[in-house]
Amino acid sequence: MVREAIPGEVEQAMTTLYDTLGVPMHATDEEIKRAYRKAAMKWHPDRNSGAEEVARATFQEIKDAYAILSDAAQRKVYDAVYTEQMRGWEAQRARQQKAQAEREAAARAADEAAYAEMVSLAMRFADEGHNRDVLFGVLLGRRCEARRAAQIADSVSALQASRREAEKAEAAAEAAAKAADVPDVSAEAEATAVNADAANRGAPANHGNQSKREESASDAHPAGALGGLWFQFLNGLRF
Repeated sequence: MVREAIPGEVEQAMTTLYDTLGVPMHATDEEIKRAYRKAAMKWHPDRNSGAEEVARATFQEIKDAYAILSDAAQRKVYDAVYTEQMRGWEAQRARQQKAQAEREAAARAADEAAYAEMVSLAMRFADEGHNRDVLFGVLLGRRCEARRAAQIADSVSALQASRREAEKAEAAAEAAAKAADVPDVSAEAEATAVNADAANRGAPANHGNQSKREESASDAHPAGALGGLWFQFLNGLRF
């Protein structure tokens, strides 16, 4: 698996003598000997016509690796040194990766802050009644990348349109609720007339004219006239 290079990282060749012979670090002496013979035969200059220089250099590396790993004392020293070098390399690599992660996090935070600022700007102009094209132009004027400016302008315009529709629906609902709370004046007037008629029928005969006069006076009273106009107005609303 190829590791992604970290910018500014100093790549260090970590090829070991074991890698040169093609064996693991825990290989036995016999495994190291067999691996050496196989690699030496493969890279012997006499067996690589036309690539003698490369073969000769590789063959020498194979010989040097075997000379160390086939000697128990030298192999022990090499393993200790290699282990220490590996620790240092891993620590350096960890520091480089941490620094890279911090740079990437800072870049993401800056990008998110810039995006939020552009969205806030577009919302402000949209609240003032400007259309999508104006929002797009304003964002471009703030050096916002064209693709992002178009995305923000489209999103904010759609949001504003949804808000306006929601406000219209809410206003219509409030108007309907208010209309439903208005009392039915026609029904009350009809009930009052029926009660008045029943009362008149039960009154003495010599009071008939007085009742009629009182009814006429009530009709002529400003309050009675206003009630009649209100009744007509409400009836007109229903049509």
